[in-house]
Amino acid sequence: MVTCKETRAFIIALHKKGFTGKDIAASKIAPKSTIYRIIKIFKESGSIVVKKASRHPRKSSKRQDRLLKLFQLRDWGTTSTELAQEWQQAGVSASGRTVRQRLLEDGLVSRRAAKKPLLSRKNIRDRLIFCKRYRDWTSEDWGKVIFSDESPFRLFGASGKKLVRRKGERYHQSCVMPTVKHPETIHVWGLFSAKGVGSLTILPKNKAMSKEWYQHILREQLHPTIQEQFGDEQCLFQHDGAPCHKAKVALGTKHQYFRSMARKLPRPFNPIENLWLILKRRAYKQNPHIFDKLQALIMQEWAAISQDVAQKLIDSMPRRIAEVLKKKGQHCKY
Repeated sequence: MVTCKETRAFIIALHKKGFTGKDIAASKIAPKSTIYRIIKIFKESGSIVVKKASRHPRKSSKRQDRLLKLFQLRDWGTTSTELAQEWQQAGVSASGRTVRQRLLEDGLVSRRAAKKPLLSRKNIRDRLIFCKRYRDWTSEDWGKVIFSDESPFRLFGASGKKLVRRKGERYHQSCVMPTVKHPETIHVWGLFSAKGVGSLTILPKNKAMSKEWYQHILREQLHPTIQEQFGDEQCLFQHDGAPCHKAKVALGTKHQYFRSMARKLPRPFNPIENLWLILKRRAYKQNPHIFDKLQALIMQEWAAISQDVAQKLIDSMPRRIAEVLKKKGQHCKY
């Protein structure tokens, strides 16, 4: 415990008057251990000033620190151990821990690399064209759009790291994330708008979308959702550029009911991608190991997504566009 100079002086004054450490502690001006430490320091040095702990001399100069920073900026993926070896060749013998401390002083913190789709020049150009076209749209404008997409769900399909806290037994059943070589896959198609989630269609096991299935979904699922959410109001329907979506038989079905935003939205402009992440996180959290259970969980958790969540995703569209324009078409946080 850190004590002020006046408190230390008061403790020593009582000590000089014959009070014991126990007697002084009874006044509760400081913890007993602190009082005994102050008295001990006074007996040894005759002073109430607490000496600062000595520090090891710094192993590197400011110039060498700048050199280390250049090493890191030259290759963001270099590990601290590799940097320490490179730094040693420049005349500084330091551990990986020291390297991390120096980089931290410059604000260079180690983080897991973000996974984003590779952007070609065409991708960047398409993103900018889209942003400039819709940069003046408000949340209300986007509220008139129905977003659709399809996504695969796999048994044992949760990817990435899973953190568990358990003392010992790393390979206990509750601490293991099972994997299989060829997991069974469910393909689902869904849509949503600012008014909430719409229909969700689950295709047969291990079957992907086809033009016949897409035509069936538009006829049996899309039209009822539009009537339920928008009634006689005009709305736009967004779909991506998959071949089955552009088939003549499907295009004819779509245009019977509404005006189509018939274009593939460049990433990150289809907020249903975020909805899939929410749905997968909720479904996989319950560790379904049976196909029928996964299918039931997908339907259950989809229905549980609130209109507030949908509205927030729609409200993010103007911010997404502004962020991509700011980044000149490059990756952003969305």
